[in-house]
Amino acid sequence: MVKVFWNDKEIARSDETKVVEGNHYFPPESVKMEYFEKSDHHTTCPWKGEASYYHLKDKAQKTNNAAWYYPEPKKEAAKIKDHIAFYTSKVDIQED
Repeated sequence: MVKVFWNDKEIARSDETKVVEGNHYFPPESVKMEYFEKSDHHTTCPWKGEASYYHLKDKAQKTNNAAWYYPEPKKEAAKIKDHIAFYTSKVDIQED
């Protein structure tokens, strides 16, 4: 089981993450979307495609561009379509 915590709140949990380049990509149904806000930020990976980002937010705090996903990945990365990964410097990821 892999869990993600932000501001002492569990925001994701799954035993079916996909690990790509050392990052856990969480299935969309395994994250608590009430803490996510779409960002206008995008980056491009040569083999995965264009990544879109989420800010994490609650009533008290906001962490910009803390998570990313590939809404339309290239063929080689199809298994992570819409799965969400997190910057380890912005959240606490725990593996049980």
